[in-house]
Amino acid sequence: MSSPTDTVEEALAVYDPALLTTFLAVAETRSFTGAGLRLGISQPTVSQHVGRLEKSVGRLLVTRDTREVRLTDAGDAMAGFARTILAAHAAAESYFSGSAMRGRLRFGAADDLAITQLPRILRHFRQLYPQIDLELTVNQSAPLRRRLASGHLDLIFVKQTAGEAAGGTRVAGDAMVWIGQEKLVVERDGPVPLIVYQAPSISRQLAIDALEAAGRTWRITCNTRDVNGVLAAVRAGMGVAVFPFSLIPTDLVKVSTRFELPDLGDVDYVLVANPAAPREPVDALTSAIMSRGVSRMV
Repeated sequence: MSSPTDTVEEALAVYDPALLTTFLAVAETRSFTGAGLRLGISQPTVSQHVGRLEKSVGRLLVTRDTREVRLTDAGDAMAGFARTILAAHAAAESYFSGSAMRGRLRFGAADDLAITQLPRILRHFRQLYPQIDLELTVNQSAPLRRRLASGHLDLIFVKQTAGEAAGGTRVAGDAMVWIGQEKLVVERDGPVPLIVYQAPSISRQLAIDALEAAGRTWRITCNTRDVNGVLAAVRAGMGVAVFPFSLIPTDLVKVSTRFELPDLGDVDYVLVANPAAPREPVDALTSAIMSRGVSRMV
């Protein structure tokens, strides 16, 4: 029979930074062995930490087979809570130690993320770390990767095709879908009117490859440099565009099924850091972004 002390300790395990850090490492690497290597602890210790967390919440957080680890619905929820708790824990430690983190961080964000997700993420970051100044660059993912590689950025928040071995920490996954104006009409036997980014572009390539594979004809009705141009053209009824499902503005709609357009696959949102960048500011913003993730626009 467990004592009251044991019961309290089990309940408090959900707030234990060590257990939460281990669980997040499992969630991000999808591997108990990978989590152990990342944190410098043994695989049995990883299993023990996850087991204690599951016992604390009374839910199964992960399932395992011979190939991979999967998060349950409760595990997905716990990952979000863990990021928030760890970010708050780090901010509290910094505040009460009298050594509030300072510095400057050169941060780049993909433009579709910048106009939808970034305001709430940066608001949260500013509350936690008011002494860190940001130099913000907004662009498409490919140019941001080039600027990171050349040493002009410290951290980038970008998209890549799901499963792409391009490095970085995965924040979330998303489905790419076709979007359009609610009253848009596309003739089934005619060319698909495309609104695309200038090359190189992930969404542009996904659109063209999918249509070619499906045997659909297409024509580019608008070619633009940034997300504001894409959305303006879609709102004007000039055609369809490829967009991440979680980022669709509320005045536009998914039209994949209506116009019998082909599937486009998924993308991952990832954070990629410059190894030479100042660690504390990079880790602080990474923690803030991981704690907020990517939410559906409403």
